[in-house]
Amino acid sequence: MTGTELQAFLAAFDALPLGAFTGVADGRKYAVVRRNLAAGKAQKLVARELGGSGYISLNLYRLAAGPRLKPCEMPEEKVVRFVLALQLTG
Repeated sequence: MTGTELQAFLAAFDALPLGAFTGVADGRKYAVVRRNLAAGKAQKLVARELGGSGYISLNLYRLAAGPRLKPCEMPEEKVVRFVLALQLTG
């Protein structure tokens, strides 16, 4: 991921609310939970598609050396694309 892509991802991720919410990505509705861990130095996002089998899970670590994205058993590109596409719903 380039520096520009990382900055776009972080901006989109940080704009998401903490806690549980619903959103739409790529025409699919998801139940999403975003949590801060370790006083905000680690963050977790889990999204489950409502009425489908879609699933997204990632950890984001805010280290002194820079942010580190660690998707859970899926390609980094998939979680980045999801976060960039995710739009909150009512």
